[in-house]
Amino acid sequence: MATWIALFRGINVVGNNRLLMKDLVRVLEGEGLTEIRTYIQSGNAIFNSARGTPRSLADRIGRAVEARHGFRPRIAILAPRELSEAVAGNPFKAATSEPKSLHLYFMAEAPPSPDHAALSRIRVGAEAFEFRGRVFYLHTPHGFPTSKLAANAERLIGIDATARNWNTVTRLLEMVTIENAPR
Repeated sequence: MATWIALFRGINVVGNNRLLMKDLVRVLEGEGLTEIRTYIQSGNAIFNSARGTPRSLADRIGRAVEARHGFRPRIAILAPRELSEAVAGNPFKAATSEPKSLHLYFMAEAPPSPDHAALSRIRVGAEAFEFRGRVFYLHTPHGFPTSKLAANAERLIGIDATARNWNTVTRLLEMVTIENAPR
């Protein structure tokens, strides 16, 4: 039995693609997944599965949501080790004191040709970014919601991604660590 973290992209955003977490739990249970826990309404779930790869699980869950709720979300599926490595690999250690200014974008694969020049051109002030494998780290000290870099990041990365702030990422890691602790 393997533990996985699912990060749903674009659900419960400005009233679009509404999926209550209790309904998400039912979808996941219907797919035979176990030990399901969710965190906040933006679509974060931890579950166990006896079979599947990140890609097959994302596809299976996406189809199940579509069948029951009429839309197919994109989903990043991570192993606990991957989440732990993303946290450990944070290049902006000082930004953790302002966790809402630090976002990690998770991608299914490393982007083949992100537009570094355009990303750099739209940076404002102390904004900073860095790619590390399948994670794009973005520090927006003047606010994520108003950042042009944040608004255009996915398009300029050139690959689907889903972002989570530092609070969410570390809380999910904590939940997985507690879940997998020896009893």
